[in-house]
Amino acid sequence: MTATTFRNKNSNWTISDIPNLDGKTAFITGANSGLGYYTAKALAEKNAHVLLACRSLEKANSAIDKLKSLNPKGKFTPVELDLSDLNNVSEIGLKISSEFENLDLLINNAGIMHPPKTLSKQGFEIQFAVNHLAHMLLTLKFLPLIEKKENSRIVTVTSGAQFFGKVGWNNLKAENYYNKWESYATSKLANVMFALELNEKIKQKNILSLAAHPGIAKTNLFSAQKPKPSPIETFSLELFSPIFQSAEMGALPQLLAATSPMAKGGDHYGPKFNFRGHPKLSPTSPFALNKKERKNLWEKSLEILNSFL
Repeated sequence: MTATTFRNKNSNWTISDIPNLDGKTAFITGANSGLGYYTAKALAEKNAHVLLACRSLEKANSAIDKLKSLNPKGKFTPVELDLSDLNNVSEIGLKISSEFENLDLLINNAGIMHPPKTLSKQGFEIQFAVNHLAHMLLTLKFLPLIEKKENSRIVTVTSGAQFFGKVGWNNLKAENYYNKWESYATSKLANVMFALELNEKIKQKNILSLAAHPGIAKTNLFSAQKPKPSPIETFSLELFSPIFQSAEMGALPQLLAATSPMAKGGDHYGPKFNFRGHPKLSPTSPFALNKKERKNLWEKSLEILNSFL
C-alpha cells in the first residue's frame, strides 16, 4: 500500500499494516479498557513495550493479566495515573522520565464523558481537566523524553463532538453554568486544537503530533457515567446501537496515527464513514483550524499548567 494510495483512495488500513515495533516504548492513558486496551494489545503484538496508565494499579494489572494470556511474550508495565489531579500527572511525568531512556509513542487516549457537574482536584470542570489539561501537562512533561528519538509521535484522541465545542475558555470551572454535553464537546475540541498547535511547535524537531477519533464505538464511556444515563439517553443508545462499531475497530484510527509511515504531523484520522469503518483522513472542526484560537487555548492552558511543569 503506497502513501498516495492510502491518502487519496482510502484503502482499508488494518492492524496487519502496523510495522514491527521492536525496541519502541509506548505510553497509553486509559489502557485498561475500550480503545486504550485494544491499542495496547495491537502495539504489544507488534513487539512494543507498552506502559498501561490507568486510574489504579489494580485496573492496570488486571488488563495486563488479560493481555499476557493472549500474548505471553508481550512487554507491559503498569502505571497508576490520576488524570483528575495535575499534581499526580506531574509526578508521573517525572517518574517515567527518570526510569526510561526514551519514549517513542505517547497516546493521550483516556477520557470521561457526560458526568454530573464535578470539579477536578484543582477546581476545573472535570471533563476539560481530564480530557485536555491533564493530557497537555503529561505531554509537556514527557517532551524531553520524546525528543530523544526522531520520528517519535504523540497522538491525542478526540471525538466527532469537537464540531459542537465552543471556544472562549471562560467557563473552565463551570462557574457560570454547566451543561455536560457542551462541556464534553468543548474538551474534545480542545483535544484536536492542542494536537494541531503542538505539531506546529515541534515539527522542527522531527516529532509528530496527530489527532484521531474513533467514530461511534462501543466503549465503557456511557456505562461508566454516574449517575447512569437517563431513560432517554438509554433509549437512544439502544436505538443506534446497531450502527456502533466495536472498540477494536474504533482503535484503528489512533493506531494508524501512531504507527503508519504514511501518517504526517497534523493529520487527523477517523473512520471511513465518520462514525464507523476503516480509518482515513478525517475532517477537522473549523475552530481547530483557526491559528488565533489555537494560540489562545495554548496560552490559557499553559497559564494554568505552569506551576505543575
